[in-house]
Amino acid sequence: MNTYVYRAPAGWVMVDTGYERSLAAVARRLQKQGVALSDVSYVFLTHAHDDHAGFLNELLSKYPQIRVIASDKAIPVLLRGQNSFSGGCGGFGAFAFCRFMGLLGRGKHLFPAIDRRHLDRFLEISPQNQEDLEKLLGGKILTTPGHTADSISLKVDDIIFCGDAAMNGVPSSKRVTIWIEDKAEFQRSWDVLLAERAKLIYPAHGKPFDPRDLEKYRGRIPKIRLYPLK
Repeated sequence: MNTYVYRAPAGWVMVDTGYERSLAAVARRLQKQGVALSDVSYVFLTHAHDDHAGFLNELLSKYPQIRVIASDKAIPVLLRGQNSFSGGCGGFGAFAFCRFMGLLGRGKHLFPAIDRRHLDRFLEISPQNQEDLEKLLGGKILTTPGHTADSISLKVDDIIFCGDAAMNGVPSSKRVTIWIEDKAEFQRSWDVLLAERAKLIYPAHGKPFDPRDLEKYRGRIPKIRLYPLK
């Protein structure tokens, strides 16, 4: 799982957090880059899943200066503290991986729910405030559902942080994420990413890749069989 930080006009921005017990490891990696968690002003949450919001509640509890920019659709999931199981695994290989994770005790995809006292620190994206939020972030917010209903991406200069709108690591294949809630929306989100003509896409899983990969593999999305877990 990749957690990114960059310097924006309003201060340091963290793109996603990580699993529940990874705050200390992320802090150490940031420190090596000369960035302290106390320097972070905003978290841009690409979507509410356990590997992206796992230590978000802990982060908000320890660092009162941090605010969160997220889709309004993310809030109910964050308050529940569990991934949605709508949709299914994107192919049999992904399904086998998900079953294996279940055997390791991680099949429920639970994470610490957000304490309601932190909700006033959430900036939910809307048509009315999106332009102002983009000025804070120094980037362009992209609506990229399909993996989840609340999935968003962020273009900064000539790169895009896409969360799980695409993937570049095992067990994903051909940039398709291992979980898809809606195949049609997932495919349309690739069109959104392609339309931005970025130089590189930075996924939450795996190394950055050329956006032309999405154009190359886009046609296989409708053929993917989804394997539900419930």
